[in-house]
Amino acid sequence: MPLISQTPAWKSLETHWKEIGRLRMRDLFEADPERCERFSLEQCGIYLDYSKNLITEETVRRLMALAETADLSFWGNSLLRGDKVNNTEGRAVLHMALRNLGYRDYQVDGVDVMPGIRSVLARMRAFSEDVRERRWLGYTGQAITDIVSIGIGGSSLGPKMVCEALKPYQNPWLRVHFVSNLDGAQLAQTLTNLNPATTLFVVASKTFTTQDTLANACSAREWCLASLHNEAAIARHFVAVSTNRDAVVEFGIDPHNMFEFWEWVGGRYSLWSAIGLPIALAVGMERFEELLAGAHDMDEHFVEAPPEQNMPIILALLGIWYNNFGGADTQAIIPYDHYLEHFATYLQQVDMESNGKRVTRDGEAVDYQTGAVIWGQPGTDAQHSFFQLIHQGTRLIPTDFILPMRSHKPLDGHHDKLVANCLAQAQALMRGRTEHEARAELVAANMPSEMVEKLVPHRVFPGNRPSNMLVVEQVTPRVLGALIALYEHKVFVQGVVWGVDSFDQWGVELGKQLAGHILADFSQIACSPGVDSSTASLVRRYHLAMND
Repeated sequence: MPLISQTPAWKSLETHWKEIGRLRMRDLFEADPERCERFSLEQCGIYLDYSKNLITEETVRRLMALAETADLSFWGNSLLRGDKVNNTEGRAVLHMALRNLGYRDYQVDGVDVMPGIRSVLARMRAFSEDVRERRWLGYTGQAITDIVSIGIGGSSLGPKMVCEALKPYQNPWLRVHFVSNLDGAQLAQTLTNLNPATTLFVVASKTFTTQDTLANACSAREWCLASLHNEAAIARHFVAVSTNRDAVVEFGIDPHNMFEFWEWVGGRYSLWSAIGLPIALAVGMERFEELLAGAHDMDEHFVEAPPEQNMPIILALLGIWYNNFGGADTQAIIPYDHYLEHFATYLQQVDMESNGKRVTRDGEAVDYQTGAVIWGQPGTDAQHSFFQLIHQGTRLIPTDFILPMRSHKPLDGHHDKLVANCLAQAQALMRGRTEHEARAELVAANMPSEMVEKLVPHRVFPGNRPSNMLVVEQVTPRVLGALIALYEHKVFVQGVVWGVDSFDQWGVELGKQLAGHILADFSQIACSPGVDSSTASLVRRYHLAMND
């Protein structure tokens, strides 16, 4: 199959970008008072205004033709059927089944997966309610006050982001903490003010062999036993989310407290599964199910809506427009909501681990950029750190603004100012400031003419910087679920167009393998044969430091 870059649809967009370069967004708005209405849509509690993009209706038509060329509908149907769309690992990808609240039939190898999903959800409900209602007691008979989730990657990033985003829905007496870093400082700092008798650990590892997770879990186990002095205490203070029953039992966890998930659940798409147990513990199972419902709403929109009215498809194609034709290497995610402070970090894994690939599904090297670099932080902090670069730097950086209309903490006057800042940033990126406007402002301020001419170049903003505005009424569990699923589907669509397998992550594995070899070398001064001189020198330096 030819690379997508060799198709007429791709070549057409290359030509079109050169045409678009002559247009100014501020002129497009002035010429078309209804531009916003034509380039916006609302679904699943999310209003998307994508009118502040370097596009015309012709651009959208050509982008849709690209999606059709990539056979997007075929791959979407393959996903729904439970086909092994993760072809390098021979796995189905059915995170949509985890939040299936409707009529759809999801099967893997001819087996209906829904009974197993519903069974795990029922067990999550029973367990989370026992903990939250203080029926689950620790080894000394005390109720649980702190949950420590131990995982890495998708087993941590998703639940951590959701728990923080839904903090207004948490009970203050049940605190949730996350430990993922192999650096012992994180675990030590987390445990400093906790009481082993009232702490419950959730160890999340599919294989229960992940080095980072097991190192932290074993140290937490030692900390617990140092205070409670009995191996039997482990069964009251540790539960597991895993598929490796034998390893869980060997650790000391009661197998009845092991929550299952499946090989067709990818780590970065797993918060909807038992990996989301910390979420259910933090906000309650009803709220967790609202999160699932929001994602299900977006799933149905993605599956049913025509491409030109399909929110994930539109966002995906806009990203491709800038990445592949406009030379944009990065994408900024700026939520104007403090509780979404981990959202960009979460999306980094969803996007960059999914589409950071250099070969197609067939193993052919691509000749175009694939995944963009995802980054960002909440506004208004972002305005005072890196927005200077987006406004006046030399790089094109498309930006997604996420804006709730209502705050969970409505201090007098704060939210008005927050919303005003968000809208102003998007407007400034689009309009910019011309040389004529900069000079007129300085003259109006009675500045000496010599100083005016000196400052004008520094006060010119090029504008024409694209952005999307995603507006929600408030960040509720249901809205958050829809927002997460929106970006999941966006990533999938981009992977289809680029022809890559969005669901494997072989790039993660090499470093893990080499770390194992280097760890073994720490027991001897000499490194294993074939190790480069730089690594060998650093190993010797570490060996000397540890034996000084």
